[in-house]
Amino acid sequence: MKTHKLASSFLLVLAVAACSPKGETSAEASVAASPAADYRGEHAAWVKQRAEELSKPDGWTSLTGLHWVEANKQSVGGGEGNAIRLAIAPERLGEVEQRDDGLYFTAAEGVAITVDGRPLQGAVLLKPEGRGGGTKLTYDAGKGQITAIKRGDRLALRVRHADAPERLNFAGLDFFPVDEAWRVQARFVSHPAGKTLPIVNLIGDVNDNPNPGYVEFEKDGRSWRLEALGDPARSLNLIFQDKTSGQQTYGVGRYLHTDAVAADGTVTVDFNRAFNPPCAYTAFATCPLPPPDNRLAQKDESGQVVRLAVLAGEKKYALAQH
Repeated sequence: MKTHKLASSFLLVLAVAACSPKGETSAEASVAASPAADYRGEHAAWVKQRAEELSKPDGWTSLTGLHWVEANKQSVGGGEGNAIRLAIAPERLGEVEQRDDGLYFTAAEGVAITVDGRPLQGAVLLKPEGRGGGTKLTYDAGKGQITAIKRGDRLALRVRHADAPERLNFAGLDFFPVDEAWRVQARFVSHPAGKTLPIVNLIGDVNDNPNPGYVEFEKDGRSWRLEALGDPARSLNLIFQDKTSGQQTYGVGRYLHTDAVAADGTVTVDFNRAFNPPCAYTAFATCPLPPPDNRLAQKDESGQVVRLAVLAGEKKYALAQH
């Protein structure tokens, strides 16, 4: 009988402990930890997808050349005698020619080339890459790929190959540990309609881009702002440098995309998702550079320059090209 009473008392103590505030705190902590765990899982999946995109057979690491086309006809191929010599290609692949209405490519005799998935016959107009897609030539059983790009008034052949050394030796990505403190709430401030922002790219071209406004956020006791590109109703594009640029992170700067701006003018700027531009992985990209206003630097009361160190997002690539 005494044993039963002791057992009953023990069970009563356990029940009280389970219903105590301490028990409630543990349950609340478990619930609170769940969103954080979900976010870390989502972020890990995003990093994995980004690495897969970079290293796929026609990803940025597959680039083997960027060849500016002259006004006359030029032979194209892997042999030394070609005006445009490709890194990985048959001895003679074909011929490229600038005409009044655009850039044309003609395959060499006996070489199997497809254009947008169909066998190439005769000359084909190469529509440059862009929102419309552009024309895609493939060779070497689909492992090689040629497209045209236009930068200013110049046209170039952008060449990829699945056996590119940069792709085969891809070193993977390195990120700062995910930190929700760098998932900041910002305020979007609109510019007058039609405002543009000049953006310089890696080869010196300058393009005026729609600049709908800027984002402003608080960090380290100061207010910071970044000029934005893109469409606030869909996504803002931010190109920035910070104190880590050239040290822990890629020297050119990093890119970041947001979700749509909310109805109340707020937007989440998640620096954990800051990523390197393509030129970190290939010497054949023409990356846009951060505008001067996006260097996350300001002067303090004494006139000294203070820079924000964004210890989040993608770090410097081990085999960076620039």
